[in-house]
Amino acid sequence: MLLVTGAAGHIGNVLIRKLLKQGEAVRALVLPGENLDSLRGLEVELAVGNVLDPSSLRRAMEGIDTVYHLAGIISIVPGDEELMKKVNIDGARNVAEAALAAGVGRMVHVSSIHAFRREPHGIVVDERTPFDPDNPAGGYDQTKAAGTLAVLEVAERGLDVVAVCPTGVIGPYDFRGSEMGELVLSFSKKRLHFLINGAYDFVDVRDVAGGIIEAGRQGKSRETYILSGTRLTLVGLLRIVQEATGLRTPLVLIPYKLAWFVSRFTQHFYRLTNRTPRFTTYSLQTVVENSYFSHRKATRDLGYRPRPMTHTVKDFLAWHRDSYLGIKPMARRPGYCC
Repeated sequence: MLLVTGAAGHIGNVLIRKLLKQGEAVRALVLPGENLDSLRGLEVELAVGNVLDPSSLRRAMEGIDTVYHLAGIISIVPGDEELMKKVNIDGARNVAEAALAAGVGRMVHVSSIHAFRREPHGIVVDERTPFDPDNPAGGYDQTKAAGTLAVLEVAERGLDVVAVCPTGVIGPYDFRGSEMGELVLSFSKKRLHFLINGAYDFVDVRDVAGGIIEAGRQGKSRETYILSGTRLTLVGLLRIVQEATGLRTPLVLIPYKLAWFVSRFTQHFYRLTNRTPRFTTYSLQTVVENSYFSHRKATRDLGYRPRPMTHTVKDFLAWHRDSYLGIKPMARRPGYCC
């Protein structure tokens, strides 16, 4: 039996679909009252609990061979630091402690590329780059780094742990409307697009799920694997989306300093209106800083080979158009991811 935390999130539900297709028995840890549209129709055993509740984790770990820990908080706006600390650090440690106590064979900890130190342009980030719990970029980077280090500390006492770090995840089965998914959908609209001259690394959710599975099967204990994809400029991603949709809409490139100044005010407005900000000071900083990441180690050890982003975009848009089944995305707010 396999356990997946953060099971109803984007990566989580895709991971479960892959595991079920391979004939695995899966238990899904879900929050009390959580929206489970993404798991509808899947033959999984539900375990209601919370990574902040050790007693619920002990129950969920019974009879588990491998635990895939994906539950976490993603937030790109200020004000969610305390919640991220609790879930991304304390929650990750709780899962590791429960797995160790239950004698689980292996834990795959799904971290983030943002757990690594942000290197200057000209340096390719790989697994030799240290985790940075003091990253000045903000709370998300700090808590993902500290959470990963907390899990690896438990590994020093005997827990078999492998960590994986995905980049910007895009793909089908995005029931909750992730930031990356909403970006692609915005590019598919026939309207004027305002962008800055930035870039990031984007990866297919199905390739990330496959990498997580292989990390559980083939990954070396206490090692970390970067699951990156294709580095694209924002304009390049826009062009891929427009090629897939047959649209060609006008584009205006605005200076970074102007965008950053405006974002300082708009991110607070979006918080008040409970809407997802398209650009915040954090997201702007992310796309102008170094985004060269290497998945060479994952390719060598796990057979990881991400598909072209042109295929990902086409499949995501087709799923959203044809297979969404009228399910409305949840209101955007900080919540359990993956």
